[in-house]
Amino acid sequence: MRKRILVLDDDAAVLDILQVLFDYEGFEAIVVQDTHDLISLVRQHQPGLILLDFYLNDINGGDWCSQLKKDPEFTAIPVIIFTAGSKPITKGSYGCDDFIAKPFDIDDLVKRVKILVTRDNTLQFARAIIQQHASLTISNNL
Repeated sequence: MRKRILVLDDDAAVLDILQVLFDYEGFEAIVVQDTHDLISLVRQHQPGLILLDFYLNDINGGDWCSQLKKDPEFTAIPVIIFTAGSKPITKGSYGCDDFIAKPFDIDDLVKRVKILVTRDNTLQFARAIIQQHASLTISNNL
């Protein structure tokens, strides 16, 4: 089964490029240009990773990320924030797992996505093992 990536950006050209790129790389890309309810989108599509533009129409992607990461249902989903804005964002800002500046290098983006998806798969495997051995715990901070 292909890993699903939810991409939110208000630029249709960026969405078209990312749709083709992620399909080529073996991911299932769900691209969305506008939303007022990210939580419902995430519940509906259950992505393995979210790529989120910081500056969306009337919505701050950083605030969306913070809201997602505070909810136990979504905290384990890796989120990459990307933006062409001049505001410096660092890995961990708004709870994001990574940050990429636009314009971005396609090879770098794919590499970072694969790292986070692999990390997510490793965490899921570890959690399954832990459920078999209830006295063990694991942190999301790898």
